[in-house]
Amino acid sequence: MADTQQVDEGAGTKQAAKAERHAAKLAKQISSFAQAHGGAEGQIAYIGQKGARIVLVGEDGGWGDLVAPTFAIAEQAVKKSGITTHEDFDGEFANKVKTGPYEWTRMAGIQLGGPSNT
Repeated sequence: MADTQQVDEGAGTKQAAKAERHAAKLAKQISSFAQAHGGAEGQIAYIGQKGARIVLVGEDGGWGDLVAPTFAIAEQAVKKSGITTHEDFDGEFANKVKTGPYEWTRMAGIQLGGPSNT
């Protein structure tokens, strides 16, 4: 039994190290986004088995997102990056997002008579 416990501990250590590396990579990407957009705020949303989505909104209105394999890794990445997070994507936070012609044609182009998305 002792051998089994050592193997399990080794596997857990490897998984923890992998999660730490993934969080560090995401934190670097978040920090890079924040630098490029004069600062940033974010929101983490659970997306099921796929993990968690980190929505980023820059001070200039630019936005983007990243996907983490787990909610815990997303939280760790956001914490490492030092950005402010919001519980919900609404109100003042959502109003900071600036959309352009690309977003309008991709999200509502068909309904508004724009080019099709096919």
